[in-house]
Amino acid sequence: MHVLKQNIKLTVDAVVFGYENGKVYLLLINRKYEPFKNQWALPGGYVKDDENLEEAVARELKEESGVEINFLEQLYTFGAVDRDPRGRVVSISYYGLVRPDKFQISAATDAKDVKWFPLNEIPQVSFDHERIIESGIIRLRSKIKYEPIGFELLDAKFPFSDLEKLYSALLGEPVDRRNFRKKIKELNVLDELDDTLSTGPGRPARLFKFNKKRFFQLKKEGVHFEL
Repeated sequence: MHVLKQNIKLTVDAVVFGYENGKVYLLLINRKYEPFKNQWALPGGYVKDDENLEEAVARELKEESGVEINFLEQLYTFGAVDRDPRGRVVSISYYGLVRPDKFQISAATDAKDVKWFPLNEIPQVSFDHERIIESGIIRLRSKIKYEPIGFELLDAKFPFSDLEKLYSALLGEPVDRRNFRKKIKELNVLDELDDTLSTGPGRPARLFKFNKKRFFQLKKEGVHFEL
């Protein structure tokens, strides 16, 4: 009987996007050790024998950047034979979307620095992380076209224009304002408030609030949303 010998190691990587002041950012760490010492990379590392994948990616993200996220969605598995100079390493990648101002980032363990980079100013990254980042961007932009996401990135009360800016930033292109407003209002997940906000000359803008309960009920029922 032939016994198959394997020497495959498993890692996790976190593609964390941040949204702030109309811009989308990506969280990167600067590596403290070889390989790729002093180079930028995604937060991540080896999975321990006694933890599941979700625990591993949350731990690595917290240890290396100080960022704590309740939910990271699995993105893709990257397993090219030569993707890691240390040997045969397969990575399970995850992605999430947060508000950077909610965290005090700090580098530790394998990271000597951590920083938010604007999406159009991402530096050269190590391993195959450029490919992982590209996959994360594609997934994010694809998902927001069929599922309303990102409302938690806005203030508790916000003018509709802030939601338009959010979607334009995440999509990387302007939204059709009239069509976008119509589709969002049809979902009935925004509560229009009596409060207004004055941002300059002209009539003050009416404020809205995201109705999470109604949204999750729609999601449970299979909400249909397409930009």
